[in-house]
Amino acid sequence: MVNYKDLGLVNTREMFAKAVHGGYAIPAFNFNNMEQLQAIIKAAADTKSPVILQVSKGARNYANPILLRYMAQGAVDYAKSLGWEHPQIVLHLDHGDSFELCKDCIDHGFSSVMIDGSHLPYEENVALTKKVVDYAHQYDVTVEGELGVLAGVEDEVSSDHHTYTDPEEVIDFVTRTGCDSLAISIGTSHGAYKFTPEQCTRDPKTGRLVPPPLAFDVLEGVEAKLPDFPIVLHGSSSVPQEYVDIRVAMSSAVRRVFNEKPAEFDPRKYLGPAREEMEKLYKHKIVAVLGSEGKAE
Repeated sequence: MVNYKDLGLVNTREMFAKAVHGGYAIPAFNFNNMEQLQAIIKAAADTKSPVILQVSKGARNYANPILLRYMAQGAVDYAKSLGWEHPQIVLHLDHGDSFELCKDCIDHGFSSVMIDGSHLPYEENVALTKKVVDYAHQYDVTVEGELGVLAGVEDEVSSDHHTYTDPEEVIDFVTRTGCDSLAISIGTSHGAYKFTPEQCTRDPKTGRLVPPPLAFDVLEGVEAKLPDFPIVLHGSSSVPQEYVDIRVAMSSAVRRVFNEKPAEFDPRKYLGPAREEMEKLYKHKIVAVLGSEGKAE
């Protein structure tokens, strides 16, 4: 059993409480390798922003759970070396699909886990989420639940449709499960390709495809039922046109090096520029989208 506090990590409880009352959002960035992790920590340290390091089931298997623990501990030490005296860094399981996976992550030093039972019948989702919460809270690990289904494809999360969260269910769900935050569906989408052309309309002036509007009435309905409760929106932050998403930003930088220098073979020469592009994107989201700059001095 590895306790996240021994790694220098924090859970989301105080972090979310400050964000709710401060009127800003907490960035949650997924990573799969060292370069992405370096870029996230550098961006968070430079901007003094709290940050959630998100790891999917597939990314955890790719990195190896044991190595991942030391990467998280190293991330905290790296942040301190950059002058961030008191780093606020969470290691979070993204879209955990079973109690066993969540338990294993907690036992390996995760400070927060998501149990996604949104694909299950309501009562089964409640039971599964509560089981995870009961185990996690023994170790002061925070838990994110989910109501509603997000469309899109990202890693091992896939759905060809979305189901809006029912605001009438949220009080019952949160009360019975004891979860610390709630992911809801308001029409956002996973992955790089958010919507099909058939789901969009075309702007007559620019000719660009415009995605369907988000259901802000659902968000407002949830907030009315759960005032001051942390709400999580997956796949929701804006993305500069030149990037599309983080993995595309990394891949495009690598492709650019190979296009300009086809004889290059040193991984540092193409992963280094990719890391720099990702850092720019993370800083953009922290400063211009989420408003979390300077919230973790």
